[in-house]
Amino acid sequence: MTTSPDPTSPDLSFLDLPGFLRAFVEETRPRATGAGIDPHEYGRVTGELAAAPDWPEACRRAGRRHLAAADLADADGRTVTAGEAYRRAARWFHFAGLMPHPDRAAAAEAATEADEAMRRALARLDPAAERIEGDTHAGWLRRPAGAARPAVVIVVPGMDSGKEEFHGVTEALLARGIAVLAIDGPGQGVLAATTQVEPDYHRVVARVIDALTGREDVDATRIGVIGLSLGGYYAATAAAHEPRVRATATVSGPYRLDWPALVPFVTATLVQRCAGSTAAARAFADRVDLTALAPRIPGPLLVVDGGEDGIPGATNGEPLARHAPHGEYLLVPHGNHLLGNATADWLPTTADWLTAHLTAH
Repeated sequence: MTTSPDPTSPDLSFLDLPGFLRAFVEETRPRATGAGIDPHEYGRVTGELAAAPDWPEACRRAGRRHLAAADLADADGRTVTAGEAYRRAARWFHFAGLMPHPDRAAAAEAATEADEAMRRALARLDPAAERIEGDTHAGWLRRPAGAARPAVVIVVPGMDSGKEEFHGVTEALLARGIAVLAIDGPGQGVLAATTQVEPDYHRVVARVIDALTGREDVDATRIGVIGLSLGGYYAATAAAHEPRVRATATVSGPYRLDWPALVPFVTATLVQRCAGSTAAARAFADRVDLTALAPRIPGPLLVVDGGEDGIPGATNGEPLARHAPHGEYLLVPHGNHLLGNATADWLPTTADWLTAHLTAH
């Protein structure tokens, strides 16, 4: 009898290639530190890995250590310490999902653990944070202290990312008096197990803005979007289709994807985010092309790229900035993908740019 291949398990043979694990660890190191993971702890956790498939469980063990520390602090009434430890746990649980893995259920569990740890963190560090969710999205709305009806920036994650990753972006905007709604959309974070990636992400952003409209505690007439990695493409599509988006920033976002040239890590991740369908993943990649949409973006757009970001098969954002009517381009020559190695060279400037465009009269 012939056994059919598991449709939710793409070809992961590249995980066993000599040198892949160490290359992945080094490539991900700036991303981890940019997300707030201690670089020394990252070295300890990844230094013990014997094979690439060990990555998810090693990250989850790190998350559970912080979770246990948080529970102890919480029981002692040390609220801030507990909240910070829950947030560290959320980061590690999120990072467990970065490595494509045949056990999709385990990946879903890690995303759920990240979501729950972040809920506990915010309950202690920012009790006013509010869950905003619907069929297409799940996220946390946070408001700056003392601000009356602030503008809002929607933070859109990428292919293998989620709302637990970009704490630095959130904190930078909150410090400037901007409310932040960090979301998971289809195929992302806590929704990855039940939904597939969505090329028409502007529909997701529209639903999110609908949820914010009419509220008294934020100003839904002043909406910005920042998208990171594949989220940059999503943010650009929202800017082109959704007139309620006033200003948009993309960070390491692709202008175009070329499926035959993409590396196996990227294609395998896309296949998993498309419920195991290679055909659906390829069709999605073929849709990632801003050539026609860039000239249709009516509002201000800031495109941020790292000069050392060179993912095969992905065209970076310079053409987007050039073809958008009000595009600006910020190139950080030494920055890598997501510029975790150059945070000071792009994040303050980008947060200032969004704030200026959302608060100008």
